Amino acid sequence: MSAASGDRPRGRSPYLWVVLYLVAIGIVGTLKLTDSINGPTGFILLALATGLLIPIARQRTAGCASKAMVDYNRRVLVSSFGYALGLGIAVTLWDNYELSRPVVFAISLLPTLPTFGVIWAMARYLAEEQDEYLRHRTIMAALIALGLVLALGIFWGFLEMFELVPHVWAWWVLPVWAIGLGFAQLWQKVRDA
Repeated sequence: MSAASGDRPRGRSPYLWVVLYLVAIGIVGTLKLTDSINGPTGFILLALATGLLIPIARQRTAGCASKAMVDYNRRVLVSSFGYALGLGIAVTLWDNYELSRPVVFAISLLPTLPTFGVIWAMARYLAEEQDEYLRHRTIMAALIALGLVLALGIFWGFLEMFELVPHVWAWWVLPVWAIGLGFAQLWQKVRDA
């Protein structure tokens, strides 16, 4: 790579894949909420949208991606795929079969267990990351995402209590947190540029 072209790595920016993923999730969510697609179709599209994160997981040490970040991306990708798959299986079983309470309890764990994988991946990343600046940025993004989830949850809870909006299932916390994490990291990148 020549000095004239800069020292930027070749290929698409990881932020492109994050934005495409968020747009795809938004489209699938909108289609599902408006009943334009059925449950299984929504979960298939959600799983396919998760595939947009593969280029990020494949990214090697380029730019700001340390080895710890590459490992983190891979772990989160696997956990996210497990979450989407578990959610799809659980909802499909719930919609199509008469299940006993213990079975319903068990299928509720299918999307829940991969969530622990995301938490574990974040903890491992923070322990493995050698660059204090990158670790700080990740912690700040996680705090911003947590603040977003708490603020939206409280606001929506009051709107719900006053009967202005419909009830939202609590499992939406993870996707909202993940979207908040992505936007917080993007905001930090733009702010520091």
